[in-house]
Amino acid sequence: MIPALLLFMISLMMFGLSLRLVYGALRDPATNRVLERLGAAQPALGQKSVSVAWLDRAFLQAGLGRPSERIGLWLAMWAGVALLAGLIGGWVFLFALLVLPPLLLKLFVSWRYQRRVKRMVEQLPQLLDSCVRSLKSGRTLADAVLHAIESSSDPLKSSISRVSRNVQLGVSLPEAVQDFAELYEREEFRMFALGLKVNYRYGGNASELLENLIVLIRERDQGARRLRAMTGETRITALVLALLPLLVGGYFMLTNPTYLINMWHDSAGQYALLTAFIMQAIGCLALWRMVRSV
Repeated sequence: MIPALLLFMISLMMFGLSLRLVYGALRDPATNRVLERLGAAQPALGQKSVSVAWLDRAFLQAGLGRPSERIGLWLAMWAGVALLAGLIGGWVFLFALLVLPPLLLKLFVSWRYQRRVKRMVEQLPQLLDSCVRSLKSGRTLADAVLHAIESSSDPLKSSISRVSRNVQLGVSLPEAVQDFAELYEREEFRMFALGLKVNYRYGGNASELLENLIVLIRERDQGARRLRAMTGETRITALVLALLPLLVGGYFMLTNPTYLINMWHDSAGQYALLTAFIMQAIGCLALWRMVRSV
């Protein structure tokens, strides 16, 4: 059994190394020029698949770059580790390593995005206030926005710098800000883009428009904080109900560890524990949806 596992691990490492070499060769400039000449007469390739585009979008929202550049290598490593765990520990470990890594990655990316975009929304009034000061000093609206972007701080600066890049490439400022707002999917950014679009199309006092937008964003933030305080009891209740079964299981493991171990070694006990785990996951999901709807 051990020699077979060693042989499997060696073959898996060689497979990953071969993927790495192929990836490096495809990124070589000389290789790219050769491929361009060979494919000059070929029809254009289609766009990325929806799943890869969605993955890139989620990682960009969280500020983690584009994972599609090395997705083949990561998938190969994940499949190899899952198969190895299945050979060593059985179908339970195989199922756990097939389900848990994507779930944990999804939770981490979502948490990172929520944390990052919240900080960006908090910094947006400062950026708009800088735009207002620049407009009152005699700058145009586009120059005021671009100057405010350069003087802002992270994470807003690193995220909204895509607006400056798009403007340098010839995209109009309202369209560039609209693209930024659609990427991060927040109403505050959409209102900013809409205000710029209205001002570019119909004119008007841009500084007054931005000042009203600052007031609106701050009022929305105050209302959200007030609502969060009012629903604090509901959220704490949901958290206690979600953690209570886990705490009870941990208490059993500390006081009588052989109880759950004996259950796991029994076929009926395995079904009972798996059923409890599935019901716990469904209950946590239901509580999470209920809290989000408040």
